[in-house]
Amino acid sequence: MENLHATDPRLEETHALIASDRVEGTDVRNANGDRIGEIARLMINKRTGQVAYAVMSFGGFLGIGEDFYPIPWQKLTYNPELDAYEINDLDVTKLENAPRIAREGDYDWSRMEGRGIDDYYGVITPF
Repeated sequence: MENLHATDPRLEETHALIASDRVEGTDVRNANGDRIGEIARLMINKRTGQVAYAVMSFGGFLGIGEDFYPIPWQKLTYNPELDAYEINDLDVTKLENAPRIAREGDYDWSRMEGRGIDDYYGVITPF
């Protein structure tokens, strides 16, 4: 069997699929097209295989003081014209008050925490 490496271009994307490492680092923009952060990581449900959350880096200056914000995947829409994911119904103030993961801290990815994130964003995530 042929050995395929993560850098193999055949594993990067198709018309409907994209490799997770290609999503990480992608900008997240608001409805005005302003950059508000970037995707640092995807959290995938082990049982369903569906992406549950995109963890977005936001805040700080030049990466200092930046925190991570778990955003329900269904709140993001890919915009090929911007080569970015958009959050159309979220302003910066709501994001600043959203559940977050401090850069230096640990995060409890329990069902209770997931429900808190979902309640904040008004969604139901298959967790």
